[in-house]
Amino acid sequence: MRARIRRTGVGLALYALACSPGDAARDSESVPQAEQMVPDILATNAFYYYEDVESAWRFYTDVMGFETAADYGFAKIMRVAAASYLTLVDEARGMHSSDEPKSVTLALVTEQVEGWYDYLQSKGVPMRGNFNYREAQPHDGFVAIDPEGYLIEVERFNVHAENTQLLPRMAQFSALGPAGGDRPSDLEVRATVFWLYYADIPGASVFYEQLLGEEVIVDQGWAKVYPASGTGYIGLVDGTRGLHQATEEKGVTVSFFTSHVETWFERAKAQGIELRTSEFTDESGRVRVFVGYDPEGYFLEWDTFLDVEGNARLMQQLRASGS
Repeated sequence: MRARIRRTGVGLALYALACSPGDAARDSESVPQAEQMVPDILATNAFYYYEDVESAWRFYTDVMGFETAADYGFAKIMRVAAASYLTLVDEARGMHSSDEPKSVTLALVTEQVEGWYDYLQSKGVPMRGNFNYREAQPHDGFVAIDPEGYLIEVERFNVHAENTQLLPRMAQFSALGPAGGDRPSDLEVRATVFWLYYADIPGASVFYEQLLGEEVIVDQGWAKVYPASGTGYIGLVDGTRGLHQATEEKGVTVSFFTSHVETWFERAKAQGIELRTSEFTDESGRVRVFVGYDPEGYFLEWDTFLDVEGNARLMQQLRASGS
């Protein structure tokens, strides 16, 4: 495994734990403006790292039917739902290697779980167990495995008391059908959840509530879901109960596409988030970016894409998601 720049601190300064609600209200004027204001998140994204990125790309285009919104050669940005993306990266050019623990699960939220199961089985996609429908459950689904071991959960959130806040929010956005490949036209993706795995769920919850300026929208106790973009959600899972354990190394970078990377940078500094570099950078003239760490070492990246050749389709989609 190649050496990586490692995080050394905890991350966010937990202002909310240091004072009562009354104190927070009285002291709100003393909180820096950058910390109070939550800039836009046009879309959620995660970077996955592959030994053979071309093979992974063929799987996600031909089998999964995702659109390639931007292709930089070593990195391919795939549109999964209206405001949800997945970026496939050649490990030789990425911040992680393909042999690091894949401590993430991409959940495709859909109403057509049964259809997705039959289709992926017909394509010979490996499964982690069978799909078994259970009546009156808050959610059901199954887990498939991509060509290099990343987990894909195809999940339906059902009408249930646990989902009373989530379902109306998801209904505001149209589901996205296939852009091509072999995926049947009636198999859609309405939203995504990037499930992340923690040793300290309460600590991670405080971090993401302050970072995103959002309250938990689904609370299963050992798993919590937070809204980020219109169709993109971040899920926090107790590593002793989820599909993965909490690990020190993590072969994923979670990112947020935004039109205001500079404002996010100031907000991150104001909240005491540990940063990988002291400044944001211009990556190859295509995107302005900075990277930080969450409390248990997940890499977090903020990206503002530039209006240049190669970004045209992605920029069109992001403008639509921000309107």
